[in-house]
Amino acid sequence: MKKEIDLAEQQQAYQTFLQTQKTVMISSITAEGLPLISYAPYILNEGKLYIYISCISDHYASIQQSECIQAMLIADEVHSPNLFARERLRFVCRPRLVEEHTHEVVFQQFEEKFKKAMIDLLRGLDFSLFELTPLEGRYVVGFGKAFDVNLLENTISHVVIDKK
Repeated sequence: MKKEIDLAEQQQAYQTFLQTQKTVMISSITAEGLPLISYAPYILNEGKLYIYISCISDHYASIQQSECIQAMLIADEVHSPNLFARERLRFVCRPRLVEEHTHEVVFQQFEEKFKKAMIDLLRGLDFSLFELTPLEGRYVVGFGKAFDVNLLENTISHVVIDKK
């Protein structure tokens, strides 16, 4: 007999995972049409992810010119009991380069999460702020435990596939 999914418990696990992760894997397409995988530290603010990256990094141009990218948070292998079913959260996102001076709250969060001295240093360099707006998401915590997520509305729903 199948164990019933406790949606409230999974919602809490999803929230905890989202709040405790510090970096996001980013998948984009280069100007040449090639896939590019990268990562960046992130901040969550009002249902959006924010990354602060250097304009000379490989992923800067591909994120800036993309209408859509993928972002994934994934549990550390060390803390994963089964590497075939690592806890992960993936979003399809619309990226947008934003003005720093209009997002001081985001920079305060960066300072709290990654230390003020580091953010002050980066703000004096060639870094720019991107806002990633999640369009859809999927949270996976194990076999048969996948959930569609809406970050803005803070909701999850169990994905059930009929194998008949």
